[in-house]
Amino acid sequence: MTVDQARLTLLKYYNPDSDLFRLLWLHSSQVAELSVAIARRLDEPVDVDLVAAAAILHDVGIFRCHAPSILCTGSEPYIRHGVIGAELMRAEGLDSFARVCERHTGAGLTAAEIAAQGLPLPLVDLVPESVEEQIVCYADKFFSKSSPDGCKSVDSVRASMARFGDDTLRRFDALHSRFGFVFNTTKN
Repeated sequence: MTVDQARLTLLKYYNPDSDLFRLLWLHSSQVAELSVAIARRLDEPVDVDLVAAAAILHDVGIFRCHAPSILCTGSEPYIRHGVIGAELMRAEGLDSFARVCERHTGAGLTAAEIAAQGLPLPLVDLVPESVEEQIVCYADKFFSKSSPDGCKSVDSVRASMARFGDDTLRRFDALHSRFGFVFNTTKN
């Protein structure tokens, strides 16, 4: 799937003239740009086309969530946007993209964390496994839909991950150790 095909898939669920689509497109494009840069830099086999298209589709489920600050007027808790996106992608026959959707939240979530926090998610491990899933999960941490005009610093992302516990921070740090590189940031 190409980025253009991923955009067409998004447009099955979003009005292209809506503010929500424009915000989603900006965020997804930012994540795709960083994801592709990481993928091209690695000295291991990576499906760069999958990474680019998956980065575009990783947040497809946000329209069903209630997050008015980022223009989402659905009824589901925002924490469910990944599993909602996975359901949508599986219905389209796009399992590789479904896996990215459901595994990009935080630095991934384990079944134990889901149970301990009482999260409204399936009690299964939702931790990125493939290199492509890991790249999109990592890149997504640097861009916010609530402040879409810049890139977060590593320190800012680490502080955010630390709020969710030592295991989350360790998973992020492992991703950063594997994929991190110096890049310009325009916000904290």
